[in-house]
Amino acid sequence: MDKKLLIVDDQNGIRILLMEVFSSEGYTTYQAANGKLALEIVRSESPDLVLLDMKIPGMDGLEILKHIKAVNPDIKVIMMTAYGELDIIKEATELGALMHFTKPFDIDEMRIAVNMQLKGGAMI
Repeated sequence: MDKKLLIVDDQNGIRILLMEVFSSEGYTTYQAANGKLALEIVRSESPDLVLLDMKIPGMDGLEILKHIKAVNPDIKVIMMTAYGELDIIKEATELGALMHFTKPFDIDEMRIAVNMQLKGGAMI
């Protein structure tokens, strides 16, 4: 299994946590603190799934999502968001995001969701 996962969040602690969790699941993980770097990784590595924070300085999550889908519409995207950004979540879903997690999220729920997207299987 050679699945690639990109974690995009401006909070270093969240990136490190998610990198550790998903590396131990056997995924090749990449991280980016901003949209510019995230899109460079999308172009060079073509990850299978992107965990994308909504609020990133410089280029917000929706803008990054649009760019990811323009580069490769097959890349799966799961959004991470602060509480209560329902209008943004709706727009993200319309743009092709599969689901979202509200921070602080349950790491086990996210792990299950990512594994289902990348390894296949029924939605819980």
